[in-house]
Amino acid sequence: MSAAPRNRLRPPLLGLAALLLALTLAVAAAPSAQARRALTAACKPATAKASRSCASASRAPRAAKQSRQKARGRTGATAAPAPVATPAPAPTPFPTGESAATPVPGPEPLPASGEAGPAPAEPVSAPSAVPASPSSVYWGAWIGKQLTGEQPPWDMSAVAKLGEMAGKKLSIVQFAAPFANCPTSGGACSFYNFPASEFDSIRSQGAIPFYSWSSQSIPSTKEEPDFQLSDVISGRYDSYIRKFAEAAKAWGHPFFLRFDWEMNGNWFPWAEGVNGNRPGEYVTAWRHVHDIFSSVGATNATWVWCPNVDPENRMTNLASLYPGDEYVDWTGLDGYNWGTNPAKPDRWRSFDQLYRSTYDQITGSIAPSKSLMVSEIGSTEYGGSKAAWIKDALSKIASSYPKIRGVLWFEQFDDGMDWPIETSSSATNAFAEGIQNPAYAGNQFGSLPFGKVATAS
Repeated sequence: MSAAPRNRLRPPLLGLAALLLALTLAVAAAPSAQARRALTAACKPATAKASRSCASASRAPRAAKQSRQKARGRTGATAAPAPVATPAPAPTPFPTGESAATPVPGPEPLPASGEAGPAPAEPVSAPSAVPASPSSVYWGAWIGKQLTGEQPPWDMSAVAKLGEMAGKKLSIVQFAAPFANCPTSGGACSFYNFPASEFDSIRSQGAIPFYSWSSQSIPSTKEEPDFQLSDVISGRYDSYIRKFAEAAKAWGHPFFLRFDWEMNGNWFPWAEGVNGNRPGEYVTAWRHVHDIFSSVGATNATWVWCPNVDPENRMTNLASLYPGDEYVDWTGLDGYNWGTNPAKPDRWRSFDQLYRSTYDQITGSIAPSKSLMVSEIGSTEYGGSKAAWIKDALSKIASSYPKIRGVLWFEQFDDGMDWPIETSSSATNAFAEGIQNPAYAGNQFGSLPFGKVATAS
């Protein structure tokens, strides 16, 4: 989904649950309201989409891909207090049943052909990457709480349960978080720490952490005048970013870092053209954050640049948003088959219809030397056969898209959307059958040495 399509993390003690819900999902193939993935990594997602931004890679920026409002310009924006010296403790998942405050709209399907869509807009050297496996494609998921009542990485039994359904253990586990939690009632913002214990939980299962980190606060909205790209560029949050990067280095193991994803849409506050952000600022902000990591030696972060699929070429031009090969380790894509689900009716689209054109653009001209991670993917049961869709997608990824070297299923119910593989026995069986392909790697990555995550060979 788009930027806010997945569940997010829940803040401990601060009511992040409400915040995360707001940040949950927006990664589907539809560009219009995809804002749910921003708040998952640090605070567990309250919903699949809400977990992306607040709960270390859930979709709540994840809170929900709800429609966004026009972002304010810089004029008249009230400056937020400087980041607190000590970041807030790493958030825990949203408590079951806790509602999020002002949830962010969830993702929406791509506009139909006749509808008007968003107008397109015309360091220190790291150690060598370490090959991971003889298999060629990492696989995993951004898992919700429907399997065990709690979301990973706070409950790793959900990861084990999905592995049992698939007949193969996961090699990647995703979650998400934003920079901060800023109470709507006033007061100083609390900044989220590097989630070392959560990463340890994932690594102990032989999997690689995949962390979606967004330069925003929760509750998430499209207008966040204290979290504009210019604030990142000016150094306003350098102290926080540097401490986060130092903790990442101290953790000492490889992980994927997906920063400010689905930037080619208009549903997240870090997109150019919303929230007072100007053309060119996305790349400048990305490089600024990356340079801080490089300066402290946090070269174990594998940077994933991840736009949304754009099959009808209606979103912001990708070439203008690419930070450059020296600043990107992997590319990525998010995209969903919304079908005719009454919650967000669109139309049935095959994997090729969703991914092929944007994949060809990225791998052909923008970043031909980079491997690509499908960072969010899912299909509904409405409008066609979900089982057949899954079978086709997993087969195509392994055989017809040579640059795709990782795939993360959006394993969450989100705003009425039925993304999980267990929505029918046929869908579950199709997924298990597809993942049995030896091209998909299991969980043999718990002892990777410090450095970048290399492509499986």
